Amino acid sequence: MTDALKRLSDEGVAIWLDDLSRQRITSGNLAELIDQQHVVGVTTNPSIFQKAISDGHGYDQQVADLAARKVTVEEAIRMITTADVRDAADILRPVFDATGGQDGRVSIEVDPRLAHHTAPTIAEAKQLAWLVDRPNTLIKIPATKAGLPAITEVIGKGISVNVTLIFSLERYREVMDAYLAGLEKAKAAGLDLSEIHSVASFFVSRVDSEIDKRLEKLDTDEAKALKGKAALANARLAFQAYEEVFSSERWAALDRANANKQRPLWASTGVKDPAYKDTLYVDELVAPGTVNTMPEATLQATADHGQITGDTVRGTYAAAQADLDAIAALGISYDDVVQLLEEEGVDKFEASWNDLLKSTEAELKRLTPSEG
Repeated sequence: MTDALKRLSDEGVAIWLDDLSRQRITSGNLAELIDQQHVVGVTTNPSIFQKAISDGHGYDQQVADLAARKVTVEEAIRMITTADVRDAADILRPVFDATGGQDGRVSIEVDPRLAHHTAPTIAEAKQLAWLVDRPNTLIKIPATKAGLPAITEVIGKGISVNVTLIFSLERYREVMDAYLAGLEKAKAAGLDLSEIHSVASFFVSRVDSEIDKRLEKLDTDEAKALKGKAALANARLAFQAYEEVFSSERWAALDRANANKQRPLWASTGVKDPAYKDTLYVDELVAPGTVNTMPEATLQATADHGQITGDTVRGTYAAAQADLDAIAALGISYDDVVQLLEEEGVDKFEASWNDLLKSTEAELKRLTPSEG
């Protein structure tokens, strides 16, 4: 094992694990990853919970208790998932305290079926924050058009947020604007801005998957030479946008009120094309003040053979723009790709949520005690 994870952490990248399960909590594995692999946060999503609850019997006792109380499937899911997030938050609490609230965070997502509805998203975010009841929780809200005003409202109430499913540079700027507007509301309400945190989850690998597919269809040398370049270019230009917004006069006024920057979080950093190095989206997205949330396979690959060579983002903006311009010149529409990816992202999480409903309902039936 190299000490690439330590080098990554030393470069100012917060290493978060993109996975959670009851087994990972009770076995001591999460505590071990924090202690030995420099993990300082956890992200979850409907797909992660669906897999966790479907695998093994780690949830049997709680599900049996919920079945005995005849709770609804939706209530059962919320009781199960918030219990995991609460326990993970407690394990990460020393990191939270040591970093002044910056890290030691665990994310939990609003019901993805609400992605295009603002008011229910706000209500669900408040409910989740209340249910988990830990200061080191982040409520995940998707960066849909309906999600943007929800982000502002929830931040304005002093609830920390992980904005998820960001694919486009334009939408990312709207997300940062929604965050600053939320901080301004919180400030006007007299809240302590130093206690409000946020990350913006900018998705990486799916951009390459979609654009590479379109480049492959063109079947030219020029197109093939651009494969594997779009996702890094997109993420690097996102960091450029972050630098611009958080050096603005608008930000300076909030900074004077002890507000926290909304950190860029690189999400979907597991490589989907086996032709690419499995640590590509870790090695090539090193910049201070960022978060990289990794599936365990990517975390272990980075620990084993990651090549952390310092900042690989700043100073790359012109080349990144040139790569996106070259892809556009071949007739591949950036706007079309990012819109499709957002729609697919919401659909995938909704499908996982529906699978979670079905598998939880089956478990409730299996463990329902006989009458008597």
